[in-house]
Amino acid sequence: MQDFRKALADIDAIKGQVARATLFRGYGPATVALTGVVALLAAGVQAIWLDNPALQISTYLSIWVTAAALSAVLIGAETITRSRRLHSALADEMIYAAIEQLIPPAVAGTLLTFVLVRFAPDNVWMLPGLWQILFSLGVFASCRLLPKPLFIVGAWYLASGLVCLVIGAGGAILSPWAMGVPFGIGQLLAAAILYATLGGPDGEG
Repeated sequence: MQDFRKALADIDAIKGQVARATLFRGYGPATVALTGVVALLAAGVQAIWLDNPALQISTYLSIWVTAAALSAVLIGAETITRSRRLHSALADEMIYAAIEQLIPPAVAGTLLTFVLVRFAPDNVWMLPGLWQILFSLGVFASCRLLPKPLFIVGAWYLASGLVCLVIGAGGAILSPWAMGVPFGIGQLLAAAILYATLGGPDGEG
């Protein structure tokens, strides 16, 4: 029985190693592009509803947390179905390998948001830039599983995050376009790269 359990553990370890060395095809270009549209729509909602987001930080966070959650659900649902269809036996390992790259930036972003809002409200203007920088780290970490040109997307989010910090320091406090434009362009750029490297609008060419 002990040998049998060891054999199963060895098989799981091998599958994990293979998954981490295989190109992940779970992200579809069309859905990734849709998340860029979601970001632009969220920016439009903020522009219409919030005259002074610095004084309505809870509403500001509600808009962007909702946009992020909707994007995560869209991509997550497609990732599961695509991976089971395209990666078959390795689907679970591939999904786990992809998710584990994004968990640290997501947790860091959540904790950072809580700390700034709760203990340093005068610095909440930094949130758009910091979110983008953290997102860039997730993209960079994921590049080992995804098409290498997606490194450009990580560089875009890093650069846009730094620019947002500079602009925010100059007085542009929580502008809707500080989130909408970077994430809109970034996700559309990622979709274009996936389209070109994986083939076709569904990335299954």
